Amino acid sequence: MSELRANIHPNAKLGKDVVVEPFSTIYEDVEIGDGTWIGPNVTIMNGARIGKNCKIFPGAVISAIPQDLKYAGEETTAEIGDNTTIRECVTINKGTTDRMKTKVGSNCMLMAYVHVAHDCFVGNGVILANCVNLAGHITIEDNAILEGMVAVQQFVTIGKHSFVAGGSLVRKNVPPFVKAAREPLSYVGVNSIGLKRRGFDESTVKQIEDIYRLLYVMNDNTAKGVAAIELEIEPSETRTYILDFVAKSDKGIMRGKGA
Repeated sequence: MSELRANIHPNAKLGKDVVVEPFSTIYEDVEIGDGTWIGPNVTIMNGARIGKNCKIFPGAVISAIPQDLKYAGEETTAEIGDNTTIRECVTINKGTTDRMKTKVGSNCMLMAYVHVAHDCFVGNGVILANCVNLAGHITIEDNAILEGMVAVQQFVTIGKHSFVAGGSLVRKNVPPFVKAAREPLSYVGVNSIGLKRRGFDESTVKQIEDIYRLLYVMNDNTAKGVAAIELEIEPSETRTYILDFVAKSDKGIMRGKGA
């Protein structure tokens, strides 16, 4: 562990082979897992829980208090899984009484200037490209990719294995396995290439394409699309997951291609 010219509180819990570069500050109520690298000029504040073998680059601020006027000093956390990379000037705020934590999963990449607000839950394998901004209470499921300059409204859910094009404004839930683009944000197809790269077989990808064809292309509203899926698509774990996602989307889902 390197402590030269770094300000590390003696009560902070640092694992084996943690490196803290000069001019970084680590507060008292902090836990950092084995093998993690903390670059120079990083600030890690009370409530941070950082996993193993992470890399946190200069200018990042982890577990600052929420930018929420309702926050009243409650003890909450900002949690980061293993093998996650946090690039320059990323900010991850701790939680509030809503979820009591903000979470970023394992094997994620948060590129420069990303902001993750209070009570966001970011899954495993997620990529947030440069300048992505997440408002509070957002859920991003596993293996989603958000390109640069995407801004997401509070309480939105973005489904697993989805892809959101750069510069998008996300105001509605984005279902799993799809590509989203345009303004207002719309369905532009299934993320077929991404799914195949991640080991999805042809029959599963085809079923996903058939589901979204019924939901977004062949029917003019969500209720009709869901009814058609239930009638025409064979039951499967994938079908159940997509229908459950739509049913639970209180904010509604993004619009279809020609809507």
